[in-house]
Amino acid sequence: MPVAHWIRRLALAGVLLCFIVVVLGAYVRLTAAGLGCPDWPGCYGHVTPFGAEHSAAAQAAFPHKPLNVDKAWREMIHRYAASTLGLIIVAIAALTIASRRRRPLGTGYSVALLATVVVQGLLGMLTVTWQLKPLIVTLHLLFGMTTLGLLWWLWLSLPRQSWGGMRVQGAGPPAFNGGGGSGAASLRIAHQLALAGLVALAVQIVLGGWTSSNYAAVACPDFPTCQNAWWPHTDYRNAFVLWRGLGINYEGGVLDNPARVAIHLTHRLGAFVATLALGIASFFVVLRQSPSGALPAAYAVLGALAVQLTIGISMVLKTFPLPLTTTHTAGAALLLLATLALVRRTGAR
Repeated sequence: MPVAHWIRRLALAGVLLCFIVVVLGAYVRLTAAGLGCPDWPGCYGHVTPFGAEHSAAAQAAFPHKPLNVDKAWREMIHRYAASTLGLIIVAIAALTIASRRRRPLGTGYSVALLATVVVQGLLGMLTVTWQLKPLIVTLHLLFGMTTLGLLWWLWLSLPRQSWGGMRVQGAGPPAFNGGGGSGAASLRIAHQLALAGLVALAVQIVLGGWTSSNYAAVACPDFPTCQNAWWPHTDYRNAFVLWRGLGINYEGGVLDNPARVAIHLTHRLGAFVATLALGIASFFVVLRQSPSGALPAAYAVLGALAVQLTIGISMVLKTFPLPLTTTHTAGAALLLLATLALVRRTGAR
């Protein structure tokens, strides 16, 4: 079996597992289990919470953080899944380097993917050791989404199969119907709009991470208003301070309500901008003479966008139930995958 085929299989496995890791990370954060194990990479000095539960000495080493077995298991399951993902990416890099003469994948791409997951692991460590510092938690989410996006892009770009040395691309070059310069110009515009939508979505993901890590989601318990006002009292001076020093436990948040309101309102405004940008890009592809590959991607973006907006609004109206808040992160991940597919389908040559 060709090396490219194995790499593509590993990339798909990585996409599925990375999606699970991202959603697990949200679940851990939302259930206040981020410090379920106050050390790293073990749990109270043990490989599993089971070992820590039966070791009085291990628990005595952290007198300020009594063992909560349920929270510890949530945190460690997330770490086990993330470690497995790291092994998959190491395998992709190893196969790429070993077969670099046949060039199934650029070595630089696999090295960048490996570097991303290494940084992600370091951020996971700092999330614990720096006690849920919002900047680190937000970066941890951002690098998790970046890892997911890189794996998905790899899967989209590699050949689906090989027949007698003939490569069948997973994302063949699309061409707008109508031909000529007009078709090429439409393709360029569609690609530029898709890229703009991707940038807007990336900013919104960062804002979502900042909202969650500062426990600002509940600052606006109503919709479309916030605290029964279109623009309530806000504190932007303190809302986006990135560094407040070490030695602070951020579990539960440290900001006053006006600062959290400012964060939440900014996240809502970001949702509006991202919706507008992605909607314009998708409808451009749908309404113009579109390539067969781009059209499903555009519909996927519109569908994922509708689902994500529905989840976000329902979260507020239903007072932020755990299943919906966790699904909100899953929706963001799916929207990212759909947007990257649109970028790929409109940009391939």
